[in-house]
Amino acid sequence: MSEIVIFETSMGVIEIEMDRENAPITVENFVKYASNGFFDGTVFHRVIPGFVVQGGGHLPDCTQKQTRAPIKLEADNGLRNYRGTISMARTNDPNSATSQFFLNLVDNGNLNRSPGN
Repeated sequence: MSEIVIFETSMGVIEIEMDRENAPITVENFVKYASNGFFDGTVFHRVIPGFVVQGGGHLPDCTQKQTRAPIKLEADNGLRNYRGTISMARTNDPNSATSQFFLNLVDNGNLNRSPGN
């Protein structure tokens, strides 16, 4: 059975299906943030048509919220950045994901990471 995280936004509802089998660390991290209300009142601070919509950490005044420790990259699981999927935002460090995520508006194969790169 799939887990669904529901975001109620000013533009409508977004339902996100979680894949705990293939990304257990990432799903656990994301679900903790969601169930603890961390995302409440945050905004999608990066919107690039034809690319991604990013949120999960900034308040309307662009203040960044304090997060928990980053999680380990789970890139060797077969999941890819296809249109309509969610992915965790990271810095150049592959093990830097915390709360920020992005929704792929198109297939973004160039964003796929693999261990070691």
